[in-house]
Amino acid sequence: MAGASLLTLLDDIATILDDVAVMSKVAAKKTAGVLGDDLALNAQQVTGVAAERELPVVWAVAKGSFRNKLILVPAALLISAFVPWLVTPLLMLGGLFLCFEGFEKVYHSYTHRKHQQNAGDEAAAAKAMQDLDDLKAYEQQKVKGAIRTDFVLSAEIIAISLGVVAEADFTTQMATLSVIAILMTVGVYGLVAGIVKLDDLGLYMSQRQGNGSVKALTRKLGLMLVNAAPYLMKGLTIIGTAAMFMVGGGILTHGVHWLAEQIEHITAAVANVAAIGPVLAAITPTLLNAVVGIIAGAILVAILSGVAKLKGQSAA
Repeated sequence: MAGASLLTLLDDIATILDDVAVMSKVAAKKTAGVLGDDLALNAQQVTGVAAERELPVVWAVAKGSFRNKLILVPAALLISAFVPWLVTPLLMLGGLFLCFEGFEKVYHSYTHRKHQQNAGDEAAAAKAMQDLDDLKAYEQQKVKGAIRTDFVLSAEIIAISLGVVAEADFTTQMATLSVIAILMTVGVYGLVAGIVKLDDLGLYMSQRQGNGSVKALTRKLGLMLVNAAPYLMKGLTIIGTAAMFMVGGGILTHGVHWLAEQIEHITAAVANVAAIGPVLAAITPTLLNAVVGIIAGAILVAILSGVAKLKGQSAA
């Protein structure tokens, strides 16, 4: 009897693991788009720190990401079991946060650049050095910002994965979400670590000694990496900010049925354009999601800026 029970238990575990493997693959495919946004966002979030501190910062954010998922996975399971209607409102709050973060980043960049033009390059450079005098505080600020952003994107990944296993039993749901959470975190921050150290790899390759053709090619590729690294980081900053609008706007449009319908109608209309219809239909939803995200972010920044001014006036 005990042997039969053990075999039954092992068979149940094997079945669960098989279900988890299948559902994890499906969930991973569905979350691939968010994963790409997550990668771009986090890579640009951890740029701007000293070279020797890049990997420690990535590791700090990765630990924060694991803590996020330790909160999100149990919370998602509890919400799914007891208050499933709460998933969409919570995701929309997260979407609003991403839109706000993205627009605030753009607005801050614009006002900072305008200030530099008015104050002069030397004064602006001195001010920047003064602002970054406390590198530890700056580093902590970068880490906190990256972990906040990760929380929202992780919540979306977990929510999408939960939708895949919604009809499965609790054990399969828990195992699948755990697998996705671990794989996504390791994958994203492993790639982020590789991206932020590309310039160091290029420097190492460019300094290789030797006269052979292979060594010469290695040095040439190393110089190309060193020269390309600043442009890559600048590109990741732009992509990461755009991703905030696309992901945040996408969450909002999916949560507001009317908006989702209008995007579907517009996409269907542009699909009929001769020659380029399929291409337009493929990019239109993403572009419209970004537009919604920009508008939502602008409204939030305007409201919060107005509230801050009113508080300042009342305090004065």
